[in-house]
Amino acid sequence: MKLSALLLPMLLAAGLVRAASDPAADARAASSQLQDASVALAQTDSARDRVKALTAVVQAYEAGLTALRAGLRRAAIREAQLGRQLKAQEVEIARLLGALQSIGSGPPPVMLLHPAGPEGTARAGMLLADVTPALETQVSKLRRDLEEVVILRTLQEGAAETLQNGLAGVQAARTQLSKAIADRTDLPRRYADDPVQTALLIASTETLEGFASALVDLQVEGMDEIALPDLSAVKGALPLPVESRVLRRSGEADAAGIRRPGLVLATRPNALVVTPTAATIRYRGPLLDYGNVMILEPQPGLLFVLAGMAQVFGAPGQVLPEGSPIGLMGGNDPEIDAILSQSSDGSGHGRTETLYMEVREGKSPVDPETWFRTNKDG
Repeated sequence: MKLSALLLPMLLAAGLVRAASDPAADARAASSQLQDASVALAQTDSARDRVKALTAVVQAYEAGLTALRAGLRRAAIREAQLGRQLKAQEVEIARLLGALQSIGSGPPPVMLLHPAGPEGTARAGMLLADVTPALETQVSKLRRDLEEVVILRTLQEGAAETLQNGLAGVQAARTQLSKAIADRTDLPRRYADDPVQTALLIASTETLEGFASALVDLQVEGMDEIALPDLSAVKGALPLPVESRVLRRSGEADAAGIRRPGLVLATRPNALVVTPTAATIRYRGPLLDYGNVMILEPQPGLLFVLAGMAQVFGAPGQVLPEGSPIGLMGGNDPEIDAILSQSSDGSGHGRTETLYMEVREGKSPVDPETWFRTNKDG
């Protein structure tokens, strides 16, 4: 089976959430997705573009792990809901069992006789005929609820091994991806970086805004003009560079009352960050107190500033295709017990890392949501 044939359905599934679907079925589908990612990882050695193939594998693993966590969380919530319902219906269930036992007790000839004679027997039979379907309906519902509880509990008890394999697989894929990027020599370059000039630029600026503005004015000797796609048609529809949720929007104050023009994105530990469109790397590396920063130029005068990654890939001057890996977030993947406990308490917390993203048109910051597609409802 071709690598693309394995990866395509996994990546398509990454953005699908079936609100009305079965939690157990979702968790099983996520487990299958992780198994497919494992098969795809084994096939990347023969891929013509290993960086692209490994990027897709890492994203497939991340999507599968996210889906599995969500499925387990929903399974835990559903099991707790069923448990509460069954506990609240204990008296009703006891009466139901009593009624069933009374109907089923005694020899058939006694059951068919009534003290009032044949007419009373007929009436009793009619009443029994009316009551029995309702009792059967209640019994069937009780049986389904009990069976669902057993399925959900079994699913959660067996999830540890699947999670362990998935976490080990995605870590192996990340390691291989880092090495493949380091070995890559086929990317076009618009210019050769001048580290002395960059160091002087950093030393002369005290803010991210000042550095980005100076970068716009920086004249790089020998910069080649490489045609990049026009982004006007996709403005407002670009995907976020990492699987995340918006923690703070442009202009929203943080806990210290500071307002910034960019987005703060909450991500999972070690999440892969990719370029949302083809772009030139204008800067990569540590900057001020922002940690590792990546500044991308998808077209002249437009900068995407990404700050807060633990690792950054590539070199200034390189032109990256859309979807290329540019870094990894920091943090540590949680232990299996922690993931399962978060699922069982219904919290599902795990986005412990933050990526800051600015968009600058010329020297002015603009709301990133004028360029990027986000969940406006938060």
